[in-house]
Amino acid sequence: MKKTKKEASSKSISKVLVVGGGIAGIQSSLDLANSGFKVYLVEKKPSIGGVMAQLDKTFPTNDCSMCIMSPKLVDAGRHPNIELITYADVEHVSGDAGNFNVKIRKRSRYVDIEKCKSCGDCSDVCPVLLPNVFEEKICKNNAIYQLFPQANPSAYVIKKEGMPPCRASCPIHVNAYGYISLIRDGKYKEAFDLIFEKNPFLGITGRVCSRPCETACRRGDVDESIAIDYLKRFVYDKEFNEKNIDAQKAKSTGEKIAIIGSGPAGLLAAYDLAKQGHSATIFEALPVPGGMLAVGIPEYRLPKKILNREIDIVKSLGVKIKTNMCIGKDILFSDLKKQGFKAFFIAVGTHISRRLGIPGEDLENVVPATEFLKNVNLNKKVHVGSRIAVIGGGDAAVDAARTSLRLAQKKYGEKSKVFIVYRRSI
Repeated sequence: MKKTKKEASSKSISKVLVVGGGIAGIQSSLDLANSGFKVYLVEKKPSIGGVMAQLDKTFPTNDCSMCIMSPKLVDAGRHPNIELITYADVEHVSGDAGNFNVKIRKRSRYVDIEKCKSCGDCSDVCPVLLPNVFEEKICKNNAIYQLFPQANPSAYVIKKEGMPPCRASCPIHVNAYGYISLIRDGKYKEAFDLIFEKNPFLGITGRVCSRPCETACRRGDVDESIAIDYLKRFVYDKEFNEKNIDAQKAKSTGEKIAIIGSGPAGLLAAYDLAKQGHSATIFEALPVPGGMLAVGIPEYRLPKKILNREIDIVKSLGVKIKTNMCIGKDILFSDLKKQGFKAFFIAVGTHISRRLGIPGEDLENVVPATEFLKNVNLNKKVHVGSRIAVIGGGDAAVDAARTSLRLAQKKYGEKSKVFIVYRRSI
């Protein structure tokens, strides 16, 4: 070790790392660079200059700060022996004098520094305002900004705090911005993989998602929201292949977990738990897995082929699904504990319809929409007439109306009619 240090100290030092891009760091870098050293100037902010460059006057002479600093900023930016590493942090230093190894983490500007012309057009139209930390959060600046006029580098930077509205509004925080950008670049497989990291049910959500991301999309303030969900469906239809699915599970923990209900929540919980190495078993009261996905949504909106294909992804991780098992009726929690289950996740859903509370709703052939759709999806016998009234205008009501019309036309032909009765516009 002593020999190594001696050898290192005897070698000529050709490269110098300067940490901090304030006036002291800039002047030190210029002096070293002019002496023939290769200088790496690391600054944690997007531009060099430090606080002094952001002030109107400098202490103690009360001179214009930029009048003094601008030549220094330009010299540091143009000097052939100085390499600026901005928006970066030094994380680790190791080695000996004259032979250091430094680990630097450079944060993303989310702006191409080579292409940015520093015109400011992006900042002018940016709809997002964030508190200005330099001004003690008294005022705000745009999310895309330049640290100060005549900054070096002059490229703008996007300050990301939290998540984009589309991602934040998603219950599982799928990176919508990320996969839309990949689709734009023609990287469809990469877009599929990015969605799959958070959401293994692309085919389902690409068809029946309630699309909170599109409601939150800021593009809607300009014209209309981006069709985020249809883009997800496009990627699924284009790229899905059993060979593309990389649902790897961790080493088994030996822990058994019971999940009550095989709807979206139950399936996703089982998928995530299985990937972590736990042994998950789903108990479903219905004769088919999927919950309301299987019995509450018509075939024309969510084909059973796609639903079963994505349930098979969960099964491929070793998840067991036991149907016709109603907790409290066919089996008790105490029985499951005796079988070695250490935890329970209850995802039973809401299959009971709301009642109107008016006379006549218990008459023959007056059927709740959820019950009607369940019977149709389970291939049970249902009665439909040639004239059908559907009370309500939500998703279940419209699904019931369209399903009943299809059934009525098979029996009565073109004379079949369905009326939607609703207190507001649909």
